[in-house]
Amino acid sequence: MKELQNILAAFEQTQNQGQLTALATVVKTSGSVYRRPGARMLLTEEGQMIGCVSGGCLESDVFEKAQALMFADGVPIVVNYDTTASDDIVWGFGLGCNGVVEVLIEPLSNQFAKGQLDFIAQCLHGQQSGVMATVFKVTGSAKIASRLFLKPDGNFISDIEDESLVQQILVDVQQILNQGKSRLKSYILPGGIAEVFLEVIHPVVPLVVFGAGHDAIPVVNLGKHQGWHLTVVDNRPGYITFERFPDSDQIIFSEPQAIGNHLNLNSRTVAVIMTHKYESDLALLRTLLPSPVRYIGILGPKNRTQRLLQDLKSEGFVPTDAQLQRLYAPVGLDIGADSPEVIALAIITEIQMVLTGRSGQSLKDRKAPIHQDSESNTVSNVCIDGVLMNG
Repeated sequence: MKELQNILAAFEQTQNQGQLTALATVVKTSGSVYRRPGARMLLTEEGQMIGCVSGGCLESDVFEKAQALMFADGVPIVVNYDTTASDDIVWGFGLGCNGVVEVLIEPLSNQFAKGQLDFIAQCLHGQQSGVMATVFKVTGSAKIASRLFLKPDGNFISDIEDESLVQQILVDVQQILNQGKSRLKSYILPGGIAEVFLEVIHPVVPLVVFGAGHDAIPVVNLGKHQGWHLTVVDNRPGYITFERFPDSDQIIFSEPQAIGNHLNLNSRTVAVIMTHKYESDLALLRTLLPSPVRYIGILGPKNRTQRLLQDLKSEGFVPTDAQLQRLYAPVGLDIGADSPEVIALAIITEIQMVLTGRSGQSLKDRKAPIHQDSESNTVSNVCIDGVLMNG
């Protein structure tokens, strides 16, 4: 998310300056590679590169090809980088990754090409996800880099000329939107075959931190580095300030029992309770546990949380198993955290684990390939401070 936000901000600046730009997008991979489909890099005529499509090995070649397209107002191309061959040194990359990366490079010279960035921005900053279908390989009437955008409200726009392809894509993008997972798909057409990248664009993750103490500051800072939307809630006027939390997007002065009047607690929300006040935590759990929030982390030892839950039961509120599964207490992964900064790292990492549905184990103990999801043709992308980690 952070990388996409950086690309969007840089693109807006280049448009204000009248610069030529191009966009490189990883659309297909196989084998061992550094980035996955959906990774992007914005390139400008002045030589700027925002984002990346590899670990730094392919960027210079992509830039050279993008420059040629920018100044010639050229037709989009897909470049295949194959590092599986033993004579990879012939390419001049020497990656040694044993993988194949296909990169779509297109000049952002027309409104529909630019429209993909507008669509991404609308999804990131909206309340619902959308799907972008990009044609990147075809042996029929469709054109490379032609697209269909499925908006959150169910409406769509497209510049794909083959109507039969549009109808096939429409069936799949609705399913993809419901599943929330990006996917690669091949379609058989009367005149050939089209390969399409069906990409789900999710809204920014909303993280709400309850408590404005000293240890909340690094949690907010690290969360912001992920590109998340940060809200800090507290009932102490001297603590809940933008001067204290310059990385926060929103600060809310509220009593714990009144947070429902100030927040939209939905299924995308992740929440961390760190007020250090027992009664405040009890009031927050009364609201958060019945809500649809995806993750509730609470600071403090396990027996303290058990006591909180027991007090809720004595009041007549008995949390369901589903509600308790969303409660993480003590909050954070077991990494030996003993300072506010490392505790924050443990918390943010646990949230990332929950968001991606991964185990949090060391990769050396993982039996499946690093990037393999539950379905072989599913693409799982998670941005961490501009670097795409793959789930």
